[in-house]
Amino acid sequence: MTGSPKPTVLVTGGGGYIGSHAVLALRDAGWPVVVLDDESNSTGVLVPQGVPYIKGSIADRPLVAGLLREHGIGAIMHFAGSMLVAESVTDPLKYYRNNTLASHALLEEMIAAGVPHIVFSSTAAIYGAPERLPIEEGDPKLPINPYGASKWMTEQMLADAARVHDFNYAALRYFNVAGADPDLRAGQIGKTSTHIVKIATEAALAKRPHVDVFGTDYPTPDGSCVRDYIHVSDLAAAHVAALEQLIADPDENLVLNCGYGTGLSVIEVLDALDVVCQRKVPRAIGSRRPGDPPQLVASNRALVETLDWTPAHADIHQIISDALAWERKLKNGKPV
Repeated sequence: MTGSPKPTVLVTGGGGYIGSHAVLALRDAGWPVVVLDDESNSTGVLVPQGVPYIKGSIADRPLVAGLLREHGIGAIMHFAGSMLVAESVTDPLKYYRNNTLASHALLEEMIAAGVPHIVFSSTAAIYGAPERLPIEEGDPKLPINPYGASKWMTEQMLADAARVHDFNYAALRYFNVAGADPDLRAGQIGKTSTHIVKIATEAALAKRPHVDVFGTDYPTPDGSCVRDYIHVSDLAAAHVAALEQLIADPDENLVLNCGYGTGLSVIEVLDALDVVCQRKVPRAIGSRRPGDPPQLVASNRALVETLDWTPAHADIHQIISDALAWERKLKNGKPV
């Protein structure tokens, strides 16, 4: 992108946790940004001043068509959607509506407006309970919950549509996202959260009485779920790098796992929290949650080899320290 003007990027769900960090990363790199968010799990408070912010749904086709036209949108980063695994099991139609059908509406308007690039927020949940680790992008897609299934269906839509329409896409499959902007410009303030680092840092500051550990009878070394934790700012940087790659090669589509390639159990994360806090944060052992696979660890070989991206925050203690600093800021009544 050196020497050429950067197109305006529409960030759907840009008021949420990951989307707001992507907005910061784009702005830091000099990209013009417009945010569309329905505030179903955000308030818009994290969107920087000066960024056009529109409250609305990606399923509102007239609204989206107008935004794409009026702002001259040249690329989309698509984060909007529902994301709670357990809720997807009890209310599956909500997830197919908010994730799959709404993405279909957005995609149709994008194609009609001639927007040439889209970066899609996908998930490791599409792999289900994998038989081998680390997970490669070509491994079987066998989601075990409607959240993962709804995201996998959207990936399939993107792949099929890109074969016959003039756009390219990146599908970034997140593993467990955690932490906060190191400069504390953004962090997680969603109305609901199942993220262990978020919950644990709240417990560390007595915002909740303890941390729930959902299951210690999984086939893992200490019995708790194992996940690949990636700092949200590193993930945001990967989105910018993916968009740059799409623009550099309009004939290329990207499907990339986003993680560090290292698995940590829930117990190990809580032990790291205790180290950062220099005290034991209370824990409560409970039963398994529905839809949780025992282990999800990424192979990030393709990510590192394909994009101009190197992680800057790949340490669980830093991830926890940044998240804890953000929680302290929230506790002091300063969300921005």
